[in-house]
Amino acid sequence: MGMAVHCNSAPLSCKTWRNRGPTLLPARLCSLPQTPFSFRSDALKLSTCRWDKVASAVASEESAVGSSSSGTDVFNLTYLELTDLPQVDCLLITQSLDDHCHLKTLKPLSEMSPNLRVIATPNAKPLLDPLFRNVTYLEPGQESEVEAENGSKVRIRATAGPVLGPPWQRPENGYLVISPQGQLTLYYEPHCVYNKDFLEKEHADIVITPVIKQLLPNFTLVSGQEDAVQLAKLLHAKFIVPMKNGDLDSKGFLASIIQGEGTIESFKELLSKELPDAKTLEPTPGEPLHIPPP
Repeated sequence: MGMAVHCNSAPLSCKTWRNRGPTLLPARLCSLPQTPFSFRSDALKLSTCRWDKVASAVASEESAVGSSSSGTDVFNLTYLELTDLPQVDCLLITQSLDDHCHLKTLKPLSEMSPNLRVIATPNAKPLLDPLFRNVTYLEPGQESEVEAENGSKVRIRATAGPVLGPPWQRPENGYLVISPQGQLTLYYEPHCVYNKDFLEKEHADIVITPVIKQLLPNFTLVSGQEDAVQLAKLLHAKFIVPMKNGDLDSKGFLASIIQGEGTIESFKELLSKELPDAKTLEPTPGEPLHIPPP
């Protein structure tokens, strides 16, 4: 089963392999550079976007090769080119803004796969309803299942992300992706903005999050560094996969005034003090990153 997640939005592609669970592909579609992710229950891949080149990632969870009826859940994370996407069973979209719900990217995808399963924030309903026929809108706290061809299922639970508007506006989404046997949980949200009260009752073995802050004058556009450390502590994470937002090329006025703060190395140093047993994993494009249960 393959799932794709927009980095700002996330396409989710679910593929089925023998003795394996569904595949999730979180991929992010962006006008500003962001990182897409893809989840598979038999493989897990991540994706990234650039101005001149769109890349995507697939995330999947799989039963370990050679496993018996015990069926150990495994996540494999892989960065790949968006043009080389595997079959996508589900598309996860976290936010309704253009860099997460990019119509120029979504429209061709909808023309190729109009019946593609989409899970999204209700904030994106006016944009997605004209494109896709099979959209599930999740409020924070709500769940949906994605089923692979072999019948194995991955649960997707929406969490509260940032409020991008007046205080009374509905928050955007993050997502918890729960493996078929419940042995592994993956958390993804593209701004490192979260509701502490909402997440303190949750856990995630794997956290995909920005770790380098992106700052506008008097405003934090994307959190990271100590905020990402606190997120990992809150979810009792064993593995943190940093998003590479700060490394992507961008153009335009907004890009010219965005300032980065921190590095992956400074994040690792902060993490080692607060959560010494957690590991920071940096996938190499095209190479699966194998994550078994802790």
